[in-house]
Amino acid sequence: MKTTLLLIRHGETSWNILGKFQVCTDIDLAQEGIKQAELLKNRLKGDFDYIYASPLSRALETANILAAHTNKEVMIAPEITEINFGEWEGLTIHEIAEKYPEVFKAWRTDKTESYICGGDSSIHNASNRATKCILDIVSKHKGKKIVIVAHGGIIKAGLIGILDWDMTMYHKMALGNTCINTLTFNDELKPMLVGLNDTNHLSYDVKTV
Repeated sequence: MKTTLLLIRHGETSWNILGKFQVCTDIDLAQEGIKQAELLKNRLKGDFDYIYASPLSRALETANILAAHTNKEVMIAPEITEINFGEWEGLTIHEIAEKYPEVFKAWRTDKTESYICGGDSSIHNASNRATKCILDIVSKHKGKKIVIVAHGGIIKAGLIGILDWDMTMYHKMALGNTCINTLTFNDELKPMLVGLNDTNHLSYDVKTV
C-alpha cells in the first residue's frame, strides 16, 4: 500500500523578495505569493486526502488557498514550523556570513550537526523534529495522499532526515516558493523521492488558468 506525500513550500512573502531569513517572524503572503498559491490550487484541483500546515501565517494561508472549495480541513502541525535561526532572523545570507563567520562556516560544512545561532541549535535538531512530525503524519494516513505546507528550511531538514543524508545536503537544494516535493512510502514507511522543487505550475499565465 503506497502513501504519497507532497511537501509544499509556502508562497512568496515580502521578506523572500528581500532575501531575508524570516524564520519564526510571522510574515503574510505577498500578492505574488497569493497568485502562486492560486496557480498551485488550480494544478492540484483538491486531489489529496489530507492537508496539514505550519501554524505560521505564510504556510497556513497557502494551505487554506489549496483547500478552498474542497471538503478538506487544514490541520495545524506545530512541529513543522520553520527552523529557529535566532540571531540570524531578519538578516540576508551575506550579512550572516559577515557577522557570524565561524558559525556560518560550520553551518555550511559540518556533516553531522551543522550548528546555528538559534533555538533549534543545529540543522540536525531541526531535522529530527521535522522527520518525526512527517513520519507521524504519514503513519497516521497510510495509503492516502497527504499535503504538508511548510517552509523551505524545515522541508530541507525533513528530507535530510527521511532520506538519511548528511547535513551539507541542506545547502545543495533549492526550493522555490510553492514548490512540490513528492515522496512515496511503503507499508514499512521506507521512502522514495519522486520529485524535488517542482514549480511547473508557475509557468502558467494566471489569466488563462
